[in-house]
Amino acid sequence: MGIFDRIKRAFTGEDQVVKEELKEKDTEIVFDKYDKGMEKTRKNFSERIADLFTSFREIDEDFYEDLEEAFIGADVGFNMTIALTDAIRDAIEEENVSRPEDVKRVVLEQMVNIYEKNETGTVAIKANPDGPTVILFVGVNGVGKTTSVGKIGYNLKQEGKKVIMAAGDTFRAGAIEQLNVWGERLDIPVVTGKANSDPASVVFDAVKRANEENYDYLLVDTAGRLQTKANLMEELAKMKRIIERENPNGVQEVFLVLDATTGQNALIQAKQFNEATEITGLVLTKLDGTAKGGVVLSIRYDLDIPVKYIGLGEQATDLQQFDPEQYMYNLVRDVIEDKQA
Repeated sequence: MGIFDRIKRAFTGEDQVVKEELKEKDTEIVFDKYDKGMEKTRKNFSERIADLFTSFREIDEDFYEDLEEAFIGADVGFNMTIALTDAIRDAIEEENVSRPEDVKRVVLEQMVNIYEKNETGTVAIKANPDGPTVILFVGVNGVGKTTSVGKIGYNLKQEGKKVIMAAGDTFRAGAIEQLNVWGERLDIPVVTGKANSDPASVVFDAVKRANEENYDYLLVDTAGRLQTKANLMEELAKMKRIIERENPNGVQEVFLVLDATTGQNALIQAKQFNEATEITGLVLTKLDGTAKGGVVLSIRYDLDIPVKYIGLGEQATDLQQFDPEQYMYNLVRDVIEDKQA
């Protein structure tokens, strides 16, 4: 059953049934992580929708302007807001609805409908059948990139995979030390080089070891700050060339790590990095610490890049593989429950 169908059922009175289905689908632990991790975002969104309908009188241009303000305030993003408002306007006219509860239903249905239409790609990591799967992690300093390498390494190891990590951010001694700490804590080997050494040489050593010792996954941390986009492209291209030369099928994934607390700045970073190198997936950290989780909708609408992992807490187990159904349900759940109260 699709996301749209579940949310529609929830809105028409089957919220508890849908909640139990989602718990069964992904286990109650995963459901609870989304529930707690999205609390601030859910509250921000539901309060803005509640404010919108508190002053609701009729469907007019003022209503649509207020609707746009609510979406922008929830960090849905400009392009997604315009597309969403247009879709809601068309649906309201087509269905000829006027009661607040019917209008609210249309708003939620069109949100989910647009998200579902724009969902591309898969959250599963592309696997290399002929050698270690190599994942490059890119992103600016401070977004939780090195931590994400460690947490995803932990998740893969819990799945029974043999994992090795490479400290490719040689320009920052702290990043090397931090990845070494993760490696010791998780009992995952880390390939390192000297501070300020050539990152490509670290990658070469890591790929060689991953192949010789039959590792399933090689996770490569990269520099978060280079002087220009040209430098970034050159550094990443050099790493990719070495991996493609030394490893069958080359790089399988390039994950861009973004900080959800930065809201629309995360979207700007995603666009800039996607111009510099081909991004295959996004890791959105610190969602539990922000009310700006609506940026997921903006990223999905503006960029043809799937969200792969989402950070819902501080523990290693709190970096969860992204589930769009859990995300959308937990975003709109309070609005649904308010309607049924």
